[in-house]
Amino acid sequence: MLLRVFLSILYLLIWSSSPANADGRVSGNQFLSKDLSHLAQDSSANPISLWLEQGQQIWSKDCQACHTDLQPIRGAVVEYPKWKNNRLMNLEDQILQCFTRKNLPNLGLESQEVIAIATFLSDSAKGLKILVKPPLNPPEQAAWQEALNHGANLYVLRQGRVNLSCTQCHDLNIGKNLRSDIISPAYVTGFPIYRQSWQTMGTMDRRLRACYSGVQAKVPASSHPDLRALELFLKKRSEGMAWEGPSMRR
Repeated sequence: MLLRVFLSILYLLIWSSSPANADGRVSGNQFLSKDLSHLAQDSSANPISLWLEQGQQIWSKDCQACHTDLQPIRGAVVEYPKWKNNRLMNLEDQILQCFTRKNLPNLGLESQEVIAIATFLSDSAKGLKILVKPPLNPPEQAAWQEALNHGANLYVLRQGRVNLSCTQCHDLNIGKNLRSDIISPAYVTGFPIYRQSWQTMGTMDRRLRACYSGVQAKVPASSHPDLRALELFLKKRSEGMAWEGPSMRR
């Protein structure tokens, strides 16, 4: 336990102090196959465009009346997860809350509508630098820090029947093949993602649960605090990197 805590603190010190664009960090998009990279860059063939178009339509119909200026909203994309309502909330959580407030149909985190709006907002934030901000209120700041530390601990914790941790793959074996995938570093620079194996777009919540399944660990329920804490840590270690918008993976 002491070793995990030490490593967690060490990771936070390294990544939170790394200067933007000067530390050699690269996103997972740099590890795509040649064919997948070409598909991602072809706007006429990239399937993400379907969700992007739907997100624009929903935004115009249901969101724009309240959020007349998109600028502050696109800025918020690179700051989530945030501590709100006594818990960590990511972008999709916030979208769901807005839908509920407007008495729109009760949707799930992975629903087409939620992911479409998240895709639209993520695309609008392209090029912004990732910057995760703690809350200003001292008690909330303490709770946020506790969640961040918990996420850091989860990152180095061996789990499942395979007995692997996140860091063993995404720090120690970057660039190696895992089945038909190439292991990329765990920097969060573009979500939601379209995975060919899913044949649809998915949130980071879904991606993290897939990793739990991959190491044959108990998979947390969607929206579990562990998933939000881990997402916060991953976003924190990606600070200073440019947001790349919705992304594609195999």
